[in-house]
Amino acid sequence: MEYFSHSWLPYIYLYGIGGIFFFSGVYIVWRTGAIDLKKPHHRMWMKIFFLGYAWFMAIHGLLTIFALR
Repeated sequence: MEYFSHSWLPYIYLYGIGGIFFFSGVYIVWRTGAIDLKKPHHRMWMKIFFLGYAWFMAIHGLLTIFALR
């Protein structure tokens, strides 16, 4: 259980609280009309943002698992 507070708790905090800010920012951009998802270029960038967030979250999680073994 000692590993949880030193490794997984910061991970959950980083991607939980950071995710709130990230998705809030995406929501604000969408609601203000700064992005038009009918345009292919804008859709591409939204995919890059979401996949980038998921990619860093996955890599960070995997490296944490490998470090704890």
